[in-house]
Amino acid sequence: MQPRDLSAHVEYVPGRGVEEVARDLGLDPEELVKLSSNENPHGASPAAVDAVRDAAADVSVYPKAAHTDLTAELAEKWGLSTDQVWVGPGADGAIDYLSRAMLDPDDPVLVPDPGFSYYGMSARYHHGDVRSYALSKADQFAMTADTVLDVYDGERVVFVTSPHNPTGATMAREEIEALLAGVDEETLVVVDEAYGEFAEEPSAAALLDGYDNLAVLRTFSKAYGLAGLRIGYALVPEAWADAYAKVSTPFAASEAALRAAIAALDDEAHVEKSVESAAWAREYVHEHLDAPTFDSEANFVLCEVGDGSAVAEAAQGQGVIVRDCSSFGLPGCIRVSCGTEDETRRAVETLNDVLADLEAPEA
Repeated sequence: MQPRDLSAHVEYVPGRGVEEVARDLGLDPEELVKLSSNENPHGASPAAVDAVRDAAADVSVYPKAAHTDLTAELAEKWGLSTDQVWVGPGADGAIDYLSRAMLDPDDPVLVPDPGFSYYGMSARYHHGDVRSYALSKADQFAMTADTVLDVYDGERVVFVTSPHNPTGATMAREEIEALLAGVDEETLVVVDEAYGEFAEEPSAAALLDGYDNLAVLRTFSKAYGLAGLRIGYALVPEAWADAYAKVSTPFAASEAALRAAIAALDDEAHVEKSVESAAWAREYVHEHLDAPTFDSEANFVLCEVGDGSAVAEAAQGQGVIVRDCSSFGLPGCIRVSCGTEDETRRAVETLNDVLADLEAPEA
């Protein structure tokens, strides 16, 4: 017996972990700087860590109350009803819920290229057909309504990422509204704001009252530092109230994740610190890296280095892990996550040494 035909599917390629690289290099993990996965260098809020400890005593009980509590907090935060909040195991889980709710077999989905591979992966899992629109390096990966609408052909779901991964570019509110106005009324526009806390551009969530074909994705993985707990959510039109219970996985978000998210929401100082730190690190990379960089409103910077694989491999050999962007279709680029000040300075110094070595003529 074999699984169904998965030949059209692709694998998600994560950034390499500290322990994995340390084993390969024979180094102590403490000697490495990992700036490859857009994680929060300041970790989680101490209040969230305490909440995880406190939740440990209740892990034998299904997390119904915690789910209800987080949903209520998020509804209040965004000025929405609780029916408009779809909590899931990371934003990835929310993407799956939307795929289940929206896609019939062979329904087409439009995704950005380059972009987050899980949009297409989820669509294929649910027997959808994946198409793409190109974001061009020549125009700094600018995201406009026309960029999407020029190739739009009535797809059932259209994904927009703002700030975009791996480029860091944002889509302006007026461009999102123009996109919503330009697609068919039966097309869902999904605005993924996983990095939204780091951007000055206001959230598209404010548009939910005016459109019934818009969903907004958010996560606790980035600014809140809860990547290891896998907790995120979608904000959806109020008319969809009945759909969530029919497409969500039973108790998919754990008690510990839910309680940590509630605590993290209340620790605004930790988020502010994380956002300010990322802004400093972005500026430092822009100013001091000896390679062209792209403007970013996320917690990472895309850098054009000539041979992303060679640069990433050489930097890793010196204890600095960055993301080779070949898997995004950008082999000439690396993505550098925003670290602490010390981590960012070390990364830039190491990358500059690597770039100089790779450019130096052979003797």
